[in-house]
Amino acid sequence: MNQWITQFRKGLVELCIMAVLRDDEAYGYQIVEKLGSVAGLEVTESTVYPVLARLARDRCVTIRTAPSPAGPPRRYYRLSETGRRRLAEMIDHWQSLQNSVNQLTQGAFP
Repeated sequence: MNQWITQFRKGLVELCIMAVLRDDEAYGYQIVEKLGSVAGLEVTESTVYPVLARLARDRCVTIRTAPSPAGPPRRYYRLSETGRRRLAEMIDHWQSLQNSVNQLTQGAFP
């Protein structure tokens, strides 16, 4: 069961990271904390940073570097217009899939 849960969450992490960035920018560890505050969405930095790098390569996020109160400068991520379009498409697909799975798990076959 643990492996299924891990794989399921891996498939949703990009959607969840982009949802965190929908309304405001955040630095990597802030994203980890925000996801961790939602039951079942706890992730580590080693999960979040590769996704952010891929989103940057795909031009779905922009990056701003700013001084940190302590330690190295922070990289702040914000959804680009490309990212906003992708997030909207992902949400539409998620909602459609969620409805379909709900029908099946509730025994409502077409």
